[in-house]
Amino acid sequence: MSHYSLAQNAYDNPDEEPIRAGFGRGLRAAGEVDERIVALSADLTDSTKISDFKAAFPDRFIQIGVAEQNLVTVASGLARAGKIPFTSSYAAFSPGRNWEQIRTTICLNEMPVKIVGSHAGVSVGPDGATHQMLEDIALMRVLPHMVVIAPGDSVEAEKATRLIAGNDKPSYIRLAREKTPIFSTEESPFEIGKAYVLREGYDVTLLGTGTMSYQLLKAAQLLESQGIRAEVVHVPTIKPLDEETILASIRKTGRAVSAEEAQIAAGFGGVIAELLAEKLPTPLRRIGMNDRFGESGEPNELLDYFGLTAEKMTQEIKQFVDETPKYHQGF
Repeated sequence: MSHYSLAQNAYDNPDEEPIRAGFGRGLRAAGEVDERIVALSADLTDSTKISDFKAAFPDRFIQIGVAEQNLVTVASGLARAGKIPFTSSYAAFSPGRNWEQIRTTICLNEMPVKIVGSHAGVSVGPDGATHQMLEDIALMRVLPHMVVIAPGDSVEAEKATRLIAGNDKPSYIRLAREKTPIFSTEESPFEIGKAYVLREGYDVTLLGTGTMSYQLLKAAQLLESQGIRAEVVHVPTIKPLDEETILASIRKTGRAVSAEEAQIAAGFGGVIAELLAEKLPTPLRRIGMNDRFGESGEPNELLDYFGLTAEKMTQEIKQFVDETPKYHQGF
């Protein structure tokens, strides 16, 4: 298991910042190191925070306009010419609108284009179901050669952005809109393809990705007061998956819960279900959006309504633990 340094105030009054702000800082920092990096926007420069790069390197920024299919095909051409393109839009539009172009021009040709899907999940809020992208994890993880990352906070998003700039692979990074708690630090480890144990336990493994890892961390604290010691595993890289860390935790606890701000069908919950079915058949409860769209509302109101807060997940996890015996290998 990996040592992970949590922020000192991770449990009580953590600092908050939009995850997309970390992406903006990370891309600008990457651009300072490598002049091959270029940035392309589909008319959403400021809200996706790719504006940080534009301000620093205006001659390496291209405004494509409201043309998401063109966004990624132009990026693929730039990659073929030796550039390292980053594209940004709302996840509802990229990859939501241009998946076929991503598949054919980027993945099929193994072009190292970096696709940034911002404003993902129901916490987009008042924009409603049309803009609350919930299917992107499922869409992107099935593409051959594609790396899929959902950072847990803005600090991690900055690290992830800098790393995918140099990984020479097609990559997708998923970002939330609203401010979310910062639970990691500059010293916290982050590698593409690694998962991290944030809190050790032995009664159940809680597997989170993106914004849900923090909610599970808080849920584990609440569960401890009810006599349940939960192990929290943060999985920022959905593909390639750190099977070793995940399976080691579940072998110890005998039960697992996954949580995501996305569709559980074929999403992160699907990833974990596939892994356990093949490597370690174990009781699994998937928490997330279950075959339905989002709704318009305030971000925190929506997270509570859909059962994606620490308090609501604590209730569901406790019920799962109370009703589900542990699996022991060889049973």
